[in-house]
Amino acid sequence: MRLTAFQERLRSSLFFVPMAYVGLGLLLGIAGVAVDRNIVEARTDLPLGLTSTVDSARAVLGTIASATISFAGIAFSVSLLVIQLGSSQYSPRIVHGLLRDPFSKRIMGIVVGTFTFCLVVLRSVRGPLEEGGEPVIPNLSVGVAVLLGVISILSTIAFIDHAAHAMDVSRILATGMDDGVHTTRELWHDPDADDPPTRLDVDDDTMHGDPPADHLVITHGGDGWIRNMDLHALCEAADPGATVRVETEVGRYAIGGTPLCTVWPAPTDVDATTRAVRRAVVTGSSRTTEQDVGYGVRQLADVALRALSPGVNDPTTAQDALFHMGSVLRELLEHEPPPRAAPMDGDRVLLRPQRLDHVQVVDLAFDEVRLAAVGQPTVCIYLLELLHLLDQVAVELGQDDACEALRTQAALIRTSAASADLGAHDADRIRDAHDRRFGPRT
Repeated sequence: MRLTAFQERLRSSLFFVPMAYVGLGLLLGIAGVAVDRNIVEARTDLPLGLTSTVDSARAVLGTIASATISFAGIAFSVSLLVIQLGSSQYSPRIVHGLLRDPFSKRIMGIVVGTFTFCLVVLRSVRGPLEEGGEPVIPNLSVGVAVLLGVISILSTIAFIDHAAHAMDVSRILATGMDDGVHTTRELWHDPDADDPPTRLDVDDDTMHGDPPADHLVITHGGDGWIRNMDLHALCEAADPGATVRVETEVGRYAIGGTPLCTVWPAPTDVDATTRAVRRAVVTGSSRTTEQDVGYGVRQLADVALRALSPGVNDPTTAQDALFHMGSVLRELLEHEPPPRAAPMDGDRVLLRPQRLDHVQVVDLAFDEVRLAAVGQPTVCIYLLELLHLLDQVAVELGQDDACEALRTQAALIRTSAASADLGAHDADRIRDAHDRRFGPRT
């Protein structure tokens, strides 16, 4: 789990990939100089196009090095500008996706790696009047530097093209949608699979009520967003036969000293259990989609909310965000959430009263957006259309709770439109759109 969290930090880092290319450029430069030295000692003739003079070698290497390091600064600046504009224009929640863009980091890596290679080779160039008395001209390495310079030029063009399209809202929304769909397939169960998880029937008092007198409440040891939770390790920290009720979930903010889980009966070694439970939970300064199914929906809902705000007022972007969010919701409806109560190793029982279900996901997606869309009749009609499409999916899958939640959201849109300060024509459009899809209200 911690290795996965570390990999996610690397994927979100603007430092790691360029650093790796710098190291590769350094090794390639050292290897190139060594090969050139062997070529000189063996008195091997090179093709005319690969021979250089001391002055031309220094000029070529210096030019490529100065050009690439200049572009590296520009590339980093443009990347940060794209992130800033995306955060302010669409939502701060999309920043994480922009930071994970591998294309920009590889382009930066090629450029800074070329600079490093040229710097290493340039250091080895010697004139006849300098130390040693014999000229040292790494002809082969200079040729490689020219090739890398051409690759850097092409990379520059590719980076400009990529940066020009990076702010395309459809690309940003598609990235958020892909993350949400991927996380759903990883964490929620496919009903058609052959290995359904075991679910236990637990009464509401056990799930939500007060625990027995002999229990232990383990609290968070620090603050931060909960990114990962190793449920097996968390349960194994308790004694065999114990019940472990998780009082929080991935995607929640952990406040130090607040409940993390409740264990009953209380373990024999309280300190060891507390340390083991806290180690099973990874927190960070921001939310990620590693184990957070709701975050994909949250990102797309936030883009729609920002687009509907008076300062932006872009209903077309809101509509685009809504239908991308619909794709994530469809995937969620086609999968089953993890069991609220499940058996674990050692006759332990795991309770997860806070985990998301279909109804909560629907509310997360539409509660705020439908309120923000009250003054936009066209957006309200798009919302009703999306709810209708998802309702059809839920009916086909037999998701009765999700159907009820979706139809409740549609009814609330109709009610809000009737009480909003809209013209009679716009209010009638919304009412008719609702009645055609969900039937008239009595």
